[in-house]
Amino acid sequence: MRIIIYGAGAIGGTLGSRLHFAGFEVLLIARGAHGEAINATGLLYRNPESAMTQQIPCVSHPDAITFRPDDAVLLTVKSQDTLQALTDLARVAPPSIRVFCAQNGVHNEALALRFFSQVYGMLVLCPGTHLTPGEVIHSAANPGGLFDTGCYPRGIDDDAEAMAAALTQAGFSAKADPNIMALKYAKLLQNLGNPLQLLLSDFDQARHIMRVLTKEALSCFAAAGIECTDAAASRARFSVVRPAEVTNAPRGGSSTWQSVARGQQHIETPFLNGEICQLGRLFQTPTPGNQLLLTLSLAVAAAPKDFKTRSSTDLLQQLSAGSVRAG
Repeated sequence: MRIIIYGAGAIGGTLGSRLHFAGFEVLLIARGAHGEAINATGLLYRNPESAMTQQIPCVSHPDAITFRPDDAVLLTVKSQDTLQALTDLARVAPPSIRVFCAQNGVHNEALALRFFSQVYGMLVLCPGTHLTPGEVIHSAANPGGLFDTGCYPRGIDDDAEAMAAALTQAGFSAKADPNIMALKYAKLLQNLGNPLQLLLSDFDQARHIMRVLTKEALSCFAAAGIECTDAAASRARFSVVRPAEVTNAPRGGSSTWQSVARGQQHIETPFLNGEICQLGRLFQTPTPGNQLLLTLSLAVAAAPKDFKTRSSTDLLQQLSAGSVRAG
């Protein structure tokens, strides 16, 4: 199996580096300065225990690849880039190619199924940072992350088992899960807090803010009949990943924060908090808290230098007031 990593940022770069080091054939797709740096000097991968620079084959676009029957694509672009990535891939890859959606959010798999017949969901829990071209920082102790996978919309097959085995061999925790999307909905609850690092001057009330956002989301899941792994089971599975410091490389923040730090105006919040807003509108369930975070995060991404952060107490009061009005 050749593993094509589509998007070699914090997650894709970590996956690619560790799979390559474990002896798997890996091909990276990376754009712009990051791809140029990888091709010029290799991919610098740093974790709490070591650092290594590896010469991993890298192209800037799927049209540079001669596809093979044994190819599997790990789609690791952010959700806002999924449609373009899939469109570019579908123009040159066979519709039978295996596509594993190793991404935050829950909408990517259904989108991939419009183009490809073999689509897999993949949980992503892996603390990583990508701010510098040619470098990824992986801030986790062993195992290096959690990447359970399964067929979309449900089930497992030999390819899901083979991918889980490869990721396990590369030092991650990964297993084939026939109900992977229920676990991804549980992970979505965590990601609802991603914008907070953009918006807040302190995190004193962050836990209370998360309760407001999560309560809205769970109400939407119930109204929509969406299965979500319960808190006890998801907490037990997620706890296998433990953050650890990398020398002279503090954790950069959430993936949403990193996008803004790299100057990107298109961020993933519409596919995280926005997912809850969409469900709320479809099933007449109020989501004022998630709507507020979506609105504010889009504003900061559009003009980060002009945006003024607020205290967690102020945001919590605003969220609480919105919940009362919505009720």
